[in-house]
Amino acid sequence: MSAPLPHILPVLAQASSNAALITFLIYTLAVFGLAAASNILLRKKSFLSEYFLGSRSLGVWAFALTFAATSSSGGSFTGFPSKIYTHGWVLALWIGSYMVVPICTMGLLGKRLNQIARISGSITVPDVIRDRFLSAKLGLLAVSLIVFFMSFNLVAQFKAGSLILQTLLNGVEPFSKSAVWFGQQIQGIGFLENSLGPEYLLCLFTFGLAVIIYTTYGGFRAVVWTDVMQGVVMVVGVLILLPLAISQVGGMDNATRQMAEMSPPRRGRATLLLAESERPAQHVVPMGTWVTVPNPDGNRPQLLRVITTTVIPPEQNRAEDVAVLEIVTPGDIDTVLSRVKAGHEQLDDQLSVVDIAHEPYEYGTEPDRKGVYVTGPGPSPSSQHGFLPLSLAISFFFMWAISGSGQPSNMVRLMAFKDSTTLRRAIFTVAIYYTMIYFPLVLIFCCARVLMPGMEAESDRIMPAMARFLTENIGWGWLAGLLVAAPFAAVMSTVDSFLLMISSALVRDIYQRNINPEASERIIKRLSYLFTLLVGSAAMLGAVNPPDFLQDIIVYTGSGLAASFLGPMVFALYWPRVNTAGAMSGMIAGFTAHLSMYFTGMFVNGSFFRPYRFMNFDPIIVGLVVSFTMVVVVTKLTPPPSEKLVRKFFCKSK
Repeated sequence: MSAPLPHILPVLAQASSNAALITFLIYTLAVFGLAAASNILLRKKSFLSEYFLGSRSLGVWAFALTFAATSSSGGSFTGFPSKIYTHGWVLALWIGSYMVVPICTMGLLGKRLNQIARISGSITVPDVIRDRFLSAKLGLLAVSLIVFFMSFNLVAQFKAGSLILQTLLNGVEPFSKSAVWFGQQIQGIGFLENSLGPEYLLCLFTFGLAVIIYTTYGGFRAVVWTDVMQGVVMVVGVLILLPLAISQVGGMDNATRQMAEMSPPRRGRATLLLAESERPAQHVVPMGTWVTVPNPDGNRPQLLRVITTTVIPPEQNRAEDVAVLEIVTPGDIDTVLSRVKAGHEQLDDQLSVVDIAHEPYEYGTEPDRKGVYVTGPGPSPSSQHGFLPLSLAISFFFMWAISGSGQPSNMVRLMAFKDSTTLRRAIFTVAIYYTMIYFPLVLIFCCARVLMPGMEAESDRIMPAMARFLTENIGWGWLAGLLVAAPFAAVMSTVDSFLLMISSALVRDIYQRNINPEASERIIKRLSYLFTLLVGSAAMLGAVNPPDFLQDIIVYTGSGLAASFLGPMVFALYWPRVNTAGAMSGMIAGFTAHLSMYFTGMFVNGSFFRPYRFMNFDPIIVGLVVSFTMVVVVTKLTPPPSEKLVRKFFCKSK
């Protein structure tokens, strides 16, 4: 006699979770194996050049995949899917210019930056700037800006890695027991107790220690080799997810028709009432729990999801001012109720809801409006112009295609390839690679809108949640481990690159170039290990209570770095007349103009991550225009650089 379905489902879920975990652990062990092999090679070569640049000897595949994997950060597999899920098809336009990023980034700066770095013997981006202008002050300014922006980004990446790992481990019994034990240990420790929960913290420390150890141990070569493996994992993961998503949603035609009927959910605050008034213990309502409000006419009930974990104390029967999300599209309500019936979603039938106060979207929830997920500018909870009006779409074309050239993390890669042939072939390779990732992601997470309603409250988890959903539906739970490794790989490849950039800035550009120029290789090696370890640990602690806006942080740091660095770097490489005053003014002006628009947003829009947009253009446009203009104006008004310096970098040697 067969067991009832409700008893079978937990067993199947547990088995698939364990299989996914084993697959994921095999992948993680491979990463550490590459780090160990890299450390062996590190002992045989010059430490500084090998640890931070891989001895400038990267071939086509290593160069292309490490460049692509570093650019495809946690934002590409957490924040970007979250945006697609929240705003719909318009994200194809938002990301469209990413296919030409390698042409702009590698083609504009690649060959010339590599030449300048070889002439000067530079190892870091501040190294290049300092040696090009013979200015220690300019080099220190570059270090300060890199550390400032990269620290923000590292916190976001650590959060992304932790959320991905938490989604994979949900339902794994040893993890659940460990989280309960860990939660008991941190009681009374304020900053830990007030985080996103013991499950998140446990994943944060696990992920953080793993990536810090292999980056510290292996250096740049470990980062490159793991980036190659991670780059392959990312594209394979996307190409597996795509047919699974399309087949389970019934085809893109069906998905688009259903999306055209959807209306955005309604966020709000409500009071939860518990049926039992006399209880010996507290009643916990986990985040993501569904609650229904019966409809008097017997039709579909109201369906709400609890956004944050809520505790109803003993001897009480209510919790007030609870954040909730109400699903309003009939098809979405039917989908969720069917998943509840099958045991895949949690519904608390002891609760009822009263006093609901809604917070409607600024754009997209008007009466009788449909189709906002399949047309521009897309729904937006915070802008009456919608998510992507035309002027903002133009801004993001420049944001991705042009500002990518101003990222120091990309510049470091451009200093490491071995010859011009490698560069040309890598441009072609990376363009194809991005096409194979970003367009499929738009399709996959438009399907996720139909398959997994109600994820807006935790949309940064949609990628790993979708991977588990799709694989468990076909009985291949083990495959979830490989698919979750794709976003995890993206986060790891970005974190390790940023860690090395910050530690190299501190060791090379501050300590060796300004404090102790005669430092031995032994001291440099120890300090490199120490700073990589300390910076990683600090970022991990910063992610204990992380910001809510993962993709917004990534956009802020990426556009801010471009506004600060792109103008001075372009002129430094191609204009012999540019001088220290011009480069420094462009760097400071771009940074200030960009930051001022974000600060203005705090007062105008109520949030730092909702910047003021002049004529509805993104701050990156203003920052770049101001930076380029200041470099030219100040350079023209100040004396030219020395003839010897110009000859060094702009005259061909016989």
